[in-house]
Amino acid sequence: MPAPRKYDPETQERAVRMYTDRMAEGDVSQLKARTEVGELLGINPATLRNWIRRELGEAGTRPASADGESLEAQNAKLRAENARLQRANEILKTASAFFASAELDRKLGS
Repeated sequence: MPAPRKYDPETQERAVRMYTDRMAEGDVSQLKARTEVGELLGINPATLRNWIRRELGEAGTRPASADGESLEAQNAKLRAENARLQRANEILKTASAFFASAELDRKLGS
């Protein structure tokens, strides 16, 4: 015989919704989001994790961002930004070497 349910379905749905909203903000880990929501509602984070897995599927993946962007689109955007930053970093390394060389030549020429 299963244990009686301590939380009603509305509370469970509200907790999962609060968790997905917190994750959509994007600045927190899944564990931290569960802990924060659990503290607010007086629910054990492990219990909340089970509800999240049941509601969002076994993977418990992050929902789409607040602007509705899919994970694939976010990944593509981040890859492009990463490539741009790597190019900028190479330019800065080259400029740094150039100016260091020029400074060394200036000191040796004095």
